Amino acid sequence: MTLITPARTTNRPRVQRPHSPPEPPRRFRIAGADLSASVAVFLIALPLSLGIALATGAPLQSGLVAAAVGGLVAGRFGGSPLQVSGPAAGLTVVTAELIQLYGWRTTCAITVLAGLVQLGLSALRVARSALAVSPAIVHGMLAGIGVTIALAQLHIVLGSTPQSSAVDNVLGLPAQLAHIHPAALGISALTVAVLLCWPRLPGRAGKLVRKVPAALVAVIGATAVAAFAGLAVPHVDLPSWSSHALPGLPEGPVLGIAAGVLTITLVTSVQSLLSAVAVDKLVAARPDGGRGVPRSALDRELAGQGAANVVSGALGGLPVAGVAVRSVANVSAGAVSRASTMLHGLWIVLAALLLVPVLDLIPLPALAALVMVVGIQMVSITHIRTVTRHREVVVYAVTLSGVVLIGILEGVALGIVVAIAVALHRLTRTRITREERDGRQLLHVRGQLTFLAVPRLSRALHQLPHGSDVVVELDGSFMDHAAYEALSDWTAGHVAHGGTVETTGPSGARIAEPTASAAAAHTCCRPWTPWHNHQCGEQPDERPDEAVETSRATGLKLASGIGKFQRNTAPLVRDELARLAREGQTPSQLFLTCADSRLVTSMITSSGPGDLFTVRNVGNLVPLPGEESGDDSVAAAIEYAVEVLRVESITVCGHSGCGAMQALLNAGPDDPPTPLRRWLRHGRPSLERMVSRRHAWARISGRLPADAVEQLCLTNVVQQLEHLRAYEPVARRLAEGTLSLHGVYFHVGEAQAYLLSGTDEVHSYDDVFTQVLPTEPLEAARAS
Repeated sequence: MTLITPARTTNRPRVQRPHSPPEPPRRFRIAGADLSASVAVFLIALPLSLGIALATGAPLQSGLVAAAVGGLVAGRFGGSPLQVSGPAAGLTVVTAELIQLYGWRTTCAITVLAGLVQLGLSALRVARSALAVSPAIVHGMLAGIGVTIALAQLHIVLGSTPQSSAVDNVLGLPAQLAHIHPAALGISALTVAVLLCWPRLPGRAGKLVRKVPAALVAVIGATAVAAFAGLAVPHVDLPSWSSHALPGLPEGPVLGIAAGVLTITLVTSVQSLLSAVAVDKLVAARPDGGRGVPRSALDRELAGQGAANVVSGALGGLPVAGVAVRSVANVSAGAVSRASTMLHGLWIVLAALLLVPVLDLIPLPALAALVMVVGIQMVSITHIRTVTRHREVVVYAVTLSGVVLIGILEGVALGIVVAIAVALHRLTRTRITREERDGRQLLHVRGQLTFLAVPRLSRALHQLPHGSDVVVELDGSFMDHAAYEALSDWTAGHVAHGGTVETTGPSGARIAEPTASAAAAHTCCRPWTPWHNHQCGEQPDERPDEAVETSRATGLKLASGIGKFQRNTAPLVRDELARLAREGQTPSQLFLTCADSRLVTSMITSSGPGDLFTVRNVGNLVPLPGEESGDDSVAAAIEYAVEVLRVESITVCGHSGCGAMQALLNAGPDDPPTPLRRWLRHGRPSLERMVSRRHAWARISGRLPADAVEQLCLTNVVQQLEHLRAYEPVARRLAEGTLSLHGVYFHVGEAQAYLLSGTDEVHSYDDVFTQVLPTEPLEAARAS
């Protein structure tokens, strides 16, 4: 055992590094949260799987097969542990069309081939490429599928059968409305009413009963009413498993089958990968920050979906994809591993084998109403607002219309063409205007300067009078080489004829390239010079020797720095600060860190004005409630941030080489009670925690700390997070799930930030600080 002692061994207890405990034998364990989550997902998946099978025209058992395979195969081999796979509403239109064209057995074979293609794409590691598809196209595709589903199921709701296309369903609707089946409409109306009202039940009792899925309650209620009232409506009819149809050799035109394989591959892959990304965001939004749940491995997820489609098609099931509704339910129910997804698949298998008589009681109009509501919900108002805000509503509308009127593959292709056209239009849309102000010629260039805009730019430049004073204002984020050469050549010629040219940005800040002489004169200047007290280009004539002169020189440096801010930085941030002045501050988190001058919070977190409510003190300490003895500044800041500003998270940030922790280690019992010593007494619980045998030492990226000071710095972050929980407002918000706590350790010498894992149960888990990689910026990690 290694013994670590400070320089003054008589003034502090001995600190020992515990041995790493031996790893226990690996056993298959199921957490209670996974068990309860699997039941919740099963209760949602069972009626939806039957409804989607009904909507496609496939054997009803195929929906149960796909749900079971999605849970067991995709759940076991996929790369997103908490994503739930199964028959998806987004595949309804594709599958229905394939069944109508080629029959059920060939459709199963197409599903197997699509799974093999997905396995090949996973081997090529192209999963990330699917995310390059514009969200407007994806949302438009899903909305178009939702409209098609809703139109088809509306006919079943009214007591008839749907037509082969969305257009035919719309044209046949007037005749259907003239011959409504009252019993089917009544059962459907009851199902829709329960689906819409169940999540809105008020009161404490409503909160309890809302834990039962609305889809399950709606189907059970409709089944009970139909049974007790003796309504003459069609019911589910699950045939014997002995007659279950398995795939056969593909029969049909090669190009048609290839198009079917491509369509299923495209829809299932994109939907599954986007759903996996959404699941990662949901997991990260948990109060514990998703501790213990790994991020999705997209290539592995694609392979898992491919394997599931191969197995599902081979067993006579529907195509499989990641399903957002069931995945959200799984995450919301508190699942922590892939065991919940696999267990839900097991429950589907048991239900398909043991509950056939019960399932045969379900009225088909109830399932049709359930799927119709799901289709309507796929046309998301939130998505429409998002694409409108990003000026991509045309792409969304064209994709939606193409999917409804022509087909999924054709609609997506139209969306891609329109998205490219919109991008090119934005790239070539350059406005060039000219005006005269105070005897100077002002040329405003708004938009991206590419080679396509060079003719108009050259025409506008050569219309300016020779020898005039010209200001060229560039308001865009891109200038290609052709535009740069055109502007540079004209500038050189205009200056040669006695004119002047000044190029500025949209804020009026001058744009210029430094000359070699300027660079040589200001070699000390770097982007971080304001933090290093450099005054670029301002060398004092003589070195002050007296204290008064030194103080005066320091004051001049401060004034010079303020002047530089007013001249260079203020024009860039004035609009944002004016907005904050009007609207007030709405920071996202309270950031509590040390007063050390080397810690620049905005640099570490890549934050700006209004982002952080920052509290700094010596040692980043959080005194326990009531122990600040006359100075409640930290407690007041916590209360104001949590109660008034309603921050979403609190971060405690420690750092390497902390002088406060060094002073705490070296403190002796006979030291005079100076203000610093009195303040550092709030850090004694951290020192006691470090030397206690009840707590394992914190680790940093898998290694033990370099020395006792670093160990105390790490332990102090953990201890102050525990102190935060003792504050009543913090404890209440944590219980509500509206506040999260985070720990950060910044290694000054390495310029590396580390996030603390396991802060939600600091008494039970080893505290591990994990490195924040450049591909996963700290602000992205904390934004969840």
